[in-house]
Amino acid sequence: MYFSIIIVIFALLLIFILGACRKRRAVQKVCSMTCIEKCELLNSLIAPFGYCYDETQDIISSRNDAWQREAGYTALFDRAAPYFNMVFDDLPVYFPYQGRTWLIEFWKGQYGINTGAEIGVYYADGLLTEKELSSAHFRAVENQDMLPLSFCLRKGKEPIASVSKKTWWLTAFCMGMFSKPEQLCMDASIFFPDCGMLHSFLEALHQTNFSQEHIRVCGGELRLSFEGKCGGTYCWFQRLIRAWAMLWNRIFCRIYLCITRYFCSTIDRLLYLYYLLPFAFRRMLKPRRYCRCKHFMKG
Repeated sequence: MYFSIIIVIFALLLIFILGACRKRRAVQKVCSMTCIEKCELLNSLIAPFGYCYDETQDIISSRNDAWQREAGYTALFDRAAPYFNMVFDDLPVYFPYQGRTWLIEFWKGQYGINTGAEIGVYYADGLLTEKELSSAHFRAVENQDMLPLSFCLRKGKEPIASVSKKTWWLTAFCMGMFSKPEQLCMDASIFFPDCGMLHSFLEALHQTNFSQEHIRVCGGELRLSFEGKCGGTYCWFQRLIRAWAMLWNRIFCRIYLCITRYFCSTIDRLLYLYYLLPFAFRRMLKPRRYCRCKHFMKG
């Protein structure tokens, strides 16, 4: 019995020593790299997941050629999101334009261990009825139909990220930050190609009961402030699922910050995690959102 206890103690001691050595090597690898080398490596690692790193703001954003473009959008994604630790307020705006039903949707909230926001531009193959919207599949717009989008994400009065480009999907994620969706404000801007599209979108936006005080129009540009609890209402079960997901998000945030406590920037934290726990790095970026929802739809 005493021999068994000695073996267990020795094994634990060996694990501790090996872990300490692995941590030291991971720290040394990150510290020995230049800023350019870090950016190149991180972008090469996260590009297959549809993302890129913005070193000027220390945030993760999306690429125009992201795999999510082929997935498109369906309302099931939003309904299933809390089951995958994504808790956000969403503002979908469906409107007709040039013989199609378009969708421009805004999201802000907590995506696992990330505080973030998104704007997506999609359309259906034809005009849809109101009953069809909740089950219809929308595809991301083609290159010629992408819109100039921008938004500034704030938590209270503190700015988190500001992004802008012509795209079908504009995102910004601050890794390791925990926020409740209602704490966030998204000041968004969209440039429309003509007045017809702008007016159609504006009319549909009014029908969502979005406050007109938070809307500004100047020429072909529309600005809106998506803040507070502007999203949908939830039943008691949905509120329970969201609360449960947020509890785990807070725990995972603290675990992430604790493990990567040797560094302050996102790029250093992620590369350290890549060298120390590569499976955890991949798990954080694994595209579960569409794959599992697609499985549910087929079922």
